[in-house]
Amino acid sequence: MLSKIGQTENVLIYDVESEDIKYTLKGILKNKLHFSSRLLSKIKREKNIYVNGMYAKYHHVLNLGDQIKVIMNETPNRFDPQDIPFYVVYEDCDIIIINKQPGIVTHPTKSHVDFTIANAAAYYMQASQKNYRIRFINRLDMNTSGLLVIAKNAYAQHIVSWQMKENKVKKKYIAFVEGNVVEDEKTIDAPIYKEAEDSIKRTVDDRGAISLTKYRVVERFKNATKLEIELLTGRTHQIRVHMAYIGHVIIGDDLYGAEANKNISRQALHATSLKMYKVRGNNDIEVEALLPNDLSLLQERLSKET
Repeated sequence: MLSKIGQTENVLIYDVESEDIKYTLKGILKNKLHFSSRLLSKIKREKNIYVNGMYAKYHHVLNLGDQIKVIMNETPNRFDPQDIPFYVVYEDCDIIIINKQPGIVTHPTKSHVDFTIANAAAYYMQASQKNYRIRFINRLDMNTSGLLVIAKNAYAQHIVSWQMKENKVKKKYIAFVEGNVVEDEKTIDAPIYKEAEDSIKRTVDDRGAISLTKYRVVERFKNATKLEIELLTGRTHQIRVHMAYIGHVIIGDDLYGAEANKNISRQALHATSLKMYKVRGNNDIEVEALLPNDLSLLQERLSKET
């Protein structure tokens, strides 16, 4: 059982239960707590594993009531702290979920070396007087808004990434697309491919990776449709590519052929809800992010068209 006392971003504490007696220390960390092989090697090398306050080796046999303590030292990030809006909707000792505003990239790139969400997270961490490594679990395009997950340690990154791989994380988006989508619900099954290494744009191509996108019509307007979209796989630009592929490009998405729209200056796409399991425990985390102002205004104007 994970202890409620002493847990921090970089410290994990586990109280051995009767069902654990058959395991060695390594067995519990690997099979019960699902530590990655990489993290197991790291904490072994650094001798950061303790049983009842004493350093212990992986072959150590445990007794009922023993307490395991793992310290996960991290190399600090090199993101410059910058005071940028950072809207936290959920936080615990393993993850932060924010509601990302449009117009800002997630992580520094050659063309965006600073003023990113990473810089905002570094400032938030500093202001909170914490010290952990910022690790992005998912990323959103610069002009996509909504829920973004940040891990505070390697253990959390591994567990949440595993949840995503096993489809245990439910991510839903709201998109406003051009034209009237005929079918009320559908799952798009079309592989996504990157044609050139230096290309930003993706396309549907048999050479690509399996990509599944489920949509449901929320509301139809005169020449547009509001969709709720669930990602069943997680490819770069997946929703944008699939919407263009079925002939209903996202409003404002000029990269994939959208017509110029006076009502919005970016693709009308928002990560609206997320459901997953807590990293330490079996409780659900379920969060929502309401439509930002520009999409609310777009919806209002679309509803008034006749």
